Amino acid sequence: MQQQIINILREIRPEFDFSQEINFVEEGMLDSFDVVNLVTALDEHFHISIDGMDILPENFATIDAIVNLLINNGVKP
Repeated sequence: MQQQIINILREIRPEFDFSQEINFVEEGMLDSFDVVNLVTALDEHFHISIDGMDILPENFATIDAIVNLLINNGVKP
């Protein structure tokens, strides 16, 4: 699942290395428009619907945070 997320992130922002363990939002790698695109891509790829209440910067800050968000939305790890 982690590699799938990294691939999606690379499609959105190919200029960044998302395999690093840093906060993507705080480091400016993802802005609000990128997060919207990411939510759409995750919804489509994993056949889920991420609730608007879950669209918070901390849920998209790292790969682990995104994995937890997906698991909380019913995706099997």
